[in-house]
Amino acid sequence: MTSQPPPSTPPGSEAVPTCYRHPERETYVRCQRCERPICPDCMREAAVGHQCVECVREGNQSVRPAQAVFGGAAVTVPRVTWALLAANVLAYVAEFLSPDEVIGRFAMFPVDVYYGEWWRLITSAFLHAPPPSFWHILFNMWALFAIGPELERRLGSVRFAALYLLSALGGSVAVYLFGTNALGASTAIYGLFGALFVVARRLGYDARGVLWLIGINVVITFVVPGISWQGHLGGLVTGVVVAAGFAYAPARNRAAVQLGTAAAVLVALILLVTALMPGMHPQLIPITG
Repeated sequence: MTSQPPPSTPPGSEAVPTCYRHPERETYVRCQRCERPICPDCMREAAVGHQCVECVREGNQSVRPAQAVFGGAAVTVPRVTWALLAANVLAYVAEFLSPDEVIGRFAMFPVDVYYGEWWRLITSAFLHAPPPSFWHILFNMWALFAIGPELERRLGSVRFAALYLLSALGGSVAVYLFGTNALGASTAIYGLFGALFVVARRLGYDARGVLWLIGINVVITFVVPGISWQGHLGGLVTGVVVAAGFAYAPARNRAAVQLGTAAAVLVALILLVTALMPGMHPQLIPITG
């Protein structure tokens, strides 16, 4: 027996292309990378034309996410800076409603810290001279608004938050060991001043303007009465140390070195508080920081 050849396909009746993921859907659009037919649900916008879901996924895996200069995810919106601004303003509102209660429970009193109220080491950095005085919070928030976003973009949000909080803690520890009483975000702000100088030097920028800024504020610290020089200088030194560890960490082990720097500074500050007995300070009226 002889077999019959299959009937030939009539001219003009070629198979209609269908989506490779949805065979029941007719389509005449193809992926620009793999050329497979794709329906509207499988199309993804590309630089030219469209790509399929799998090609877009493969392309995303091969693209390294953008990073900040010194590691961490790239920052487009400085969310930590805005959150710190909001926290300081909300704390000031609480002071406006109940100044004696808020300052009495959360300001930096070394004797109270000595007897176990350790939270004052951090909470004091979110308080300011109570109303009707506004210059204190206005200056600190202006400084945070002016230099916070730039530092956050350079360091990344997590590193910037660590720098701010460690600087605040460093300033409070200095008050605990050498001062009387204090409150104010200036401990952290001076840490940002120091970090700005370190970052400028690391990136090869002219840092003389930052030095002038630091110098003028240090002079103000010692000239204007009622300002805690211990808190300012403690925050400044802590900010310089932390920023140096972040900015000069080697690229190969950057994250590990930066984490180690922050952890070492934190442990050192904790040991200073727990291991050294402070003097008893008779003056319990807080001074601004």
